[in-house]
Amino acid sequence: MAVTFTLEKTDSWTKARAGYLKTPHGTVPTPLFMPVGTQGALKTLHPDHAEAAGAKIVLANTYHLFIQPGTNIVARAGGLHSFMGWDGPILTDSGGFQVFSLPDREITEEGVTFSFEKEGKPIFMGPEESISAQNELGADIIMAFDECIPFPAEYGYAAESVERTLRWAARSKKAHKRPGEQGLFGIVQGSVYPDLRERCARELVKMDFPGYAVGGVSVGEGHDLMQRAVEYSVPFLPEDRVRYLMGVGRPEDILEAITRGIDIFDCIIPTRFGRAGVFFTPTGKLRIHKKSYRKDRYPIDTSCECPTCKRFSRAYLHHLFTIDEPLGKTLGTIHNIHFYMDLVAQARLAIVEDRFKPFKRNFYQRYLGDSSGPKG
Repeated sequence: MAVTFTLEKTDSWTKARAGYLKTPHGTVPTPLFMPVGTQGALKTLHPDHAEAAGAKIVLANTYHLFIQPGTNIVARAGGLHSFMGWDGPILTDSGGFQVFSLPDREITEEGVTFSFEKEGKPIFMGPEESISAQNELGADIIMAFDECIPFPAEYGYAAESVERTLRWAARSKKAHKRPGEQGLFGIVQGSVYPDLRERCARELVKMDFPGYAVGGVSVGEGHDLMQRAVEYSVPFLPEDRVRYLMGVGRPEDILEAITRGIDIFDCIIPTRFGRAGVFFTPTGKLRIHKKSYRKDRYPIDTSCECPTCKRFSRAYLHHLFTIDEPLGKTLGTIHNIHFYMDLVAQARLAIVEDRFKPFKRNFYQRYLGDSSGPKG
């Protein structure tokens, strides 16, 4: 297989796992977080910036690259790694989440017809089209085309969606032309219904994917139901395959999902917040626009080793955001990515040393002011 997972250690008191994910562009430790480069770029960052911040693998979006510049153009440029100048592993999503988020779309057994946002012309995407596009992009990890339904969803529709997702997963696997170079992951759907999650997971495992994702979350269900969706899915996934929770990115959500056996995460939160002047620290979020930082000579976080904190003060960052200087967005994004990379690295070390529960409790006490963790 192009992508394999090696389990190193499972925490004695939780389902938290430490391992290694081997890809054609390198082996990365898990748990891991993937910054999102939606259109083939981490906004405001040179690839060297992302690497300096600790990023080891990034995510790009098939739908957006399918629309612009076109996956055929990326393929002619040597694939996505060459096109965006990133030497490490890349994961592309199937485009399903974005397609199903569009207001004007028609779902059939074959796939989805939607209107191109700028030109209004109809475009069709089904499992074969999604996989073909991802084969052209050439990412290390690609995703099966699935149906991501909104929350709340009636049981009957969620059940129909699971069956369609399973049929589309089988078609995705059949359409995959580069299994020796790209690992294709299946996606567990089923909304917040335990029996549907179980059925979807069990049937996907029969298809023998090299990795599995828990999808259909971060669609308005809230923290508790999100974690229940994980609990309804993970027990039916094999121990020797990597597990990916799609689109989840608050620090507390990540730690709770790690507790339940998830290995990989992605989210736009750290980069989007960094561009907005909201910075993550061990004691909570720091909003650099506040006037109290105008003369503050300390870095964002005195304990942080990121390039931003090692060189620049809060006062300087406040100045950059006040005048809307793009450098501020770059420096803020670097810091936030580093915070997330450090968080999962610390979590991994705690798992290996069998102290994940006290690590999580101590993090919550500082970050949330409550060692018992997130509420609601």
